[in-house]
Amino acid sequence: MRQKMAGVNECFSIGSIVACKTCYNKEIEGEVLAFDPQTKMLILKCPASNGQAPLNDVHIINLSLVSDVQVKREVNTVPEAPQSLDLCRLNSRVRNQIDEKRRLVTALSASVPPEGQKLFFAISKTIKEVSWQGSNIVVFNSVMITPPYKLDNVRALADTKALLHIKKVVEKHMKEQAASEAAMSVAGAQTSPQ
Repeated sequence: MRQKMAGVNECFSIGSIVACKTCYNKEIEGEVLAFDPQTKMLILKCPASNGQAPLNDVHIINLSLVSDVQVKREVNTVPEAPQSLDLCRLNSRVRNQIDEKRRLVTALSASVPPEGQKLFFAISKTIKEVSWQGSNIVVFNSVMITPPYKLDNVRALADTKALLHIKKVVEKHMKEQAASEAAMSVAGAQTSPQ
Protein backbone atom coordinates (compact mmCIF):
# COMPACT_ATOMS: atom_id res chain seq x y z
CA MET A 1 0.00 0.00 0.00
CA ARG A 2 1.50 3.33 -1.09
CA GLN A 3 0.93 6.55 0.74
CA LYS A 4 1.44 9.92 -0.92
CA MET A 5 0.63 13.45 0.03
CA ALA A 6 -1.56 15.41 -2.33
CA GLY A 7 1.20 17.88 -3.21
CA VAL A 8 3.29 15.16 -4.88
CA ASN A 9 2.64 14.54 -8.57
CA GLU A 10 0.84 11.23 -8.73
CA CYS A 11 -0.79 9.31 -11.55
CA PHE A 12 -3.83 7.20 -10.87
CA SER A 13 -4.78 4.37 -13.20
CA ILE A 14 -8.44 4.03 -14.13
CA GLY A 15 -9.94 1.19 -12.12
CA SER A 16 -7.51 1.52 -9.20
CA ILE A 17 -8.88 1.80 -5.67
CA VAL A 18 -7.83 5.02 -3.94
CA ALA A 19 -8.55 6.40 -0.47
CA CYS A 20 -8.04 10.01 0.49
CA LYS A 21 -8.71 12.36 3.37
CA THR A 22 -10.17 15.76 2.46
CA CYS A 23 -9.42 19.06 4.15
CA TYR A 24 -12.65 18.45 6.14
CA ASN A 25 -11.20 15.15 7.48
CA LYS A 26 -13.69 13.18 5.42
CA GLU A 27 -12.42 9.79 4.25
CA ILE A 28 -13.36 8.91 0.67
CA GLU A 29 -12.47 5.58 -0.90
CA GLY A 30 -13.46 4.42 -4.34
CA GLU A 31 -12.57 3.32 -7.83
CA VAL A 32 -10.79 5.81 -10.09
CA LEU A 33 -12.98 6.84 -13.00
CA ALA A 34 -10.74 9.65 -14.23
CA PHE A 35 -7.73 11.70 -13.24
CA ASP A 36 -6.38 14.95 -14.69
CA PRO A 37 -2.77 15.53 -13.56
CA GLN A 38 -2.72 19.17 -14.75
CA THR A 39 -5.64 20.27 -12.56
CA LYS A 40 -5.09 17.53 -9.95
CA MET A 41 -8.74 16.50 -10.20
CA LEU A 42 -9.61 12.93 -9.30
CA ILE A 43 -13.02 11.34 -9.94
CA LEU A 44 -13.92 8.39 -7.72
CA LYS A 45 -16.87 6.01 -7.92
CA CYS A 46 -17.92 4.94 -4.43
CA PRO A 47 -20.72 2.69 -3.12
CA ALA A 48 -23.96 4.64 -2.70
CA SER A 49 -24.13 6.46 0.63
CA ASN A 50 -27.84 5.61 0.92
CA GLY A 51 -27.10 1.88 0.71
CA GLN A 52 -28.85 1.19 -2.60
CA ALA A 53 -26.68 -1.53 -4.14
CA PRO A 54 -26.90 -0.87 -7.89
CA LEU A 55 -26.29 2.87 -7.43
CA ASN A 56 -22.98 4.65 -6.85
CA ASP A 57 -21.87 8.05 -5.59
CA VAL A 58 -19.37 9.92 -7.73
CA HIS A 59 -16.93 12.27 -6.01
CA ILE A 60 -14.86 14.89 -7.82
CA ILE A 61 -11.86 15.60 -5.63
CA ASN A 62 -9.37 18.44 -5.92
CA LEU A 63 -6.14 16.82 -4.78
CA SER A 64 -4.74 20.25 -3.88
CA LEU A 65 -7.18 20.21 -0.95
CA VAL A 66 -6.47 16.64 0.19
CA SER A 67 -4.17 15.90 3.10
CA ASP A 68 -3.58 12.19 2.49
CA VAL A 69 -3.87 9.88 -0.54
CA GLN A 70 -3.43 6.12 -0.46
CA VAL A 71 -3.56 3.75 -3.41
CA LYS A 72 -5.21 0.66 -1.91
CA ARG A 73 -5.11 -1.43 -5.09
CA GLU A 74 -3.42 -0.44 -8.31
CA VAL A 75 -4.64 -1.61 -11.70
CA ASN A 76 -1.93 -1.79 -14.33
CA THR A 77 -4.02 -2.98 -17.28
CA VAL A 78 -4.87 -0.54 -20.03
CA PRO A 79 -8.59 0.26 -19.91
CA GLU A 80 -10.77 -0.47 -22.91
CA ALA A 81 -11.30 2.39 -25.31
CA PRO A 82 -14.69 3.98 -24.71
CA GLN A 83 -17.42 3.15 -27.19
CA SER A 84 -17.88 5.69 -29.92
CA LEU A 85 -20.93 7.87 -29.72
CA ASP A 86 -23.69 7.63 -32.30
CA LEU A 87 -23.78 11.33 -33.19
CA CYS A 88 -26.74 10.93 -35.56
CA ARG A 89 -28.79 9.38 -32.78
CA LEU A 90 -27.73 12.05 -30.28
CA ASN A 91 -28.58 14.84 -32.73
CA SER A 92 -31.95 13.24 -33.37
CA ARG A 93 -32.66 13.11 -29.63
CA VAL A 94 -31.70 16.77 -29.27
CA ARG A 95 -33.97 17.78 -32.18
CA ASN A 96 -36.86 15.76 -30.72
CA GLN A 97 -36.40 17.35 -27.30
CA ILE A 98 -36.30 20.84 -28.82
CA ASP A 99 -39.47 20.13 -30.83
CA GLU A 100 -41.18 18.83 -27.69
CA LYS A 101 -40.18 21.93 -25.69
CA ARG A 102 -41.43 24.20 -28.47
CA ARG A 103 -44.74 22.36 -28.51
CA LEU A 104 -45.10 22.79 -24.74
CA VAL A 105 -44.17 26.48 -24.95
CA THR A 106 -46.88 26.89 -27.60
CA ALA A 107 -49.32 25.32 -25.15
CA LEU A 108 -48.33 27.84 -22.49
CA SER A 109 -48.68 30.77 -24.87
CA ALA A 110 -52.20 29.75 -25.93
CA SER A 111 -54.67 32.07 -24.27
CA VAL A 112 -56.65 29.37 -22.48
CA PRO A 113 -57.59 28.95 -18.83
CA PRO A 114 -55.26 27.05 -16.47
CA GLU A 115 -57.64 24.03 -16.42
CA GLY A 116 -57.12 23.61 -20.17
CA GLN A 117 -53.36 23.96 -19.90
CA LYS A 118 -53.21 21.40 -17.05
CA LEU A 119 -55.27 18.93 -19.07
CA PHE A 120 -53.12 19.55 -22.15
CA PHE A 121 -49.95 18.77 -20.17
CA ALA A 122 -51.55 15.68 -18.59
CA ILE A 123 -52.43 14.32 -22.02
CA SER A 124 -49.08 15.27 -23.57
CA LYS A 125 -47.20 13.21 -20.96
CA THR A 126 -48.36 10.02 -22.66
CA ILE A 127 -49.62 11.14 -26.08
CA LYS A 128 -47.42 13.20 -28.38
CA GLU A 129 -50.11 13.92 -30.98
CA VAL A 130 -51.87 16.65 -29.01
CA SER A 131 -52.25 20.25 -30.15
CA TRP A 132 -54.31 23.39 -29.77
CA GLN A 133 -56.96 24.47 -32.22
CA GLY A 134 -57.95 27.84 -30.84
CA SER A 135 -59.03 27.10 -27.27
CA ASN A 136 -59.79 23.45 -28.10
CA ILE A 137 -57.44 20.53 -27.42
CA VAL A 138 -57.13 18.16 -30.38
CA VAL A 139 -55.75 14.65 -29.82
CA PHE A 140 -54.73 12.30 -32.68
CA ASN A 141 -56.50 14.73 -35.06
CA SER A 142 -59.63 12.74 -34.23
CA VAL A 143 -60.72 13.79 -30.73
CA MET A 144 -61.51 17.32 -29.58
CA ILE A 145 -61.87 18.62 -26.03
CA THR A 146 -63.64 21.94 -25.75
CA PRO A 147 -63.87 24.34 -22.80
CA PRO A 148 -64.52 23.90 -19.88
CA TYR A 149 -62.43 20.74 -20.49
CA LYS A 150 -64.66 18.28 -18.64
CA LEU A 151 -65.55 14.70 -19.56
CA ASP A 152 -68.72 15.88 -21.28
CA ASN A 153 -66.63 18.12 -23.55
CA VAL A 154 -64.71 15.24 -25.16
CA ARG A 155 -66.04 14.37 -28.59
CA ALA A 156 -64.88 12.46 -31.65
CA LEU A 157 -64.18 14.36 -34.85
CA ALA A 158 -64.31 11.07 -36.74
CA ASP A 159 -65.59 7.64 -35.81
CA THR A 160 -62.67 6.45 -33.71
CA LYS A 161 -61.56 4.16 -30.90
CA ALA A 162 -59.35 6.93 -29.57
CA LEU A 163 -62.40 8.64 -28.02
CA LEU A 164 -62.69 6.06 -25.22
CA HIS A 165 -58.99 6.24 -24.47
CA ILE A 166 -58.99 10.05 -24.31
CA LYS A 167 -62.09 10.02 -22.10
CA LYS A 168 -60.22 7.75 -19.67
CA VAL A 169 -57.22 10.11 -19.67
CA VAL A 170 -59.49 13.12 -19.00
CA GLU A 171 -61.36 11.25 -16.26
CA LYS A 172 -58.10 10.25 -14.57
CA HIS A 173 -56.84 13.84 -14.77
CA MET A 174 -60.05 15.17 -13.25
CA LYS A 175 -59.84 12.68 -10.36
CA GLU A 176 -56.20 13.61 -9.69
CA GLN A 177 -57.08 17.32 -9.72
CA ALA A 178 -59.99 16.77 -7.33
CA ALA A 179 -57.80 14.72 -4.98
CA SER A 180 -55.06 17.38 -5.12
CA GLU A 181 -57.53 20.17 -4.34
CA ALA A 182 -59.05 18.15 -1.49
CA ALA A 183 -55.60 17.51 0.00
CA MET A 184 -54.72 21.20 -0.26
CA SER A 185 -57.97 22.27 1.43
CA VAL A 186 -57.41 19.75 4.27
CA ALA A 187 -53.82 20.99 4.70
CA GLY A 188 -55.06 24.59 4.66
CA ALA A 189 -57.73 23.83 7.29
CA GLN A 190 -55.12 22.20 9.53
CA THR A 191 -52.72 25.15 9.35
CA SER A 192 -55.27 27.94 9.72
CA PRO A 193 -55.73 29.39 13.22
CA GLN A 194 -58.91 28.37 15.03
